[in-house]
Amino acid sequence: MSTQEQRRLAGAYIRQQRKLADMSMRQVSAMVGISNPYLSQIERGLRAPSEAVAAGIATALGVNVHDLYGPGEGGGTVSGLEAAIQAASELTTAQRASLTEIYRSFVRANEGDAGRDAGPEGDDPAGAASPG
Repeated sequence: MSTQEQRRLAGAYIRQQRKLADMSMRQVSAMVGISNPYLSQIERGLRAPSEAVAAGIATALGVNVHDLYGPGEGGGTVSGLEAAIQAASELTTAQRASLTEIYRSFVRANEGDAGRDAGPEGDDPAGAASPG
């Protein structure tokens, strides 16, 4: 994926999250300490935000800063499921963003639980005991 495409996807994600949060560009730019035109350029994929600006935007929108970046830019790789969600043209942009965020929240929760699993028994969702 080209750098331009990564900027465009990151900008679209920022715009989606801003709209889901029901925040105006003016509100977000004021919270981050940047101008409206700069935020507009970021959302349209014309400019990449600095790390500090990206962190500020993520904080203002209540998302993880790594979620702002696409593959190869700090966000890791896109899973097959995320790619399928993004390719689902029958969904609206907001629906795709919501599904992606739900999926990522499950992944983050499972990463946090990974250290607590005792072994294969931890995969049994019903918690059934071994026959004995």
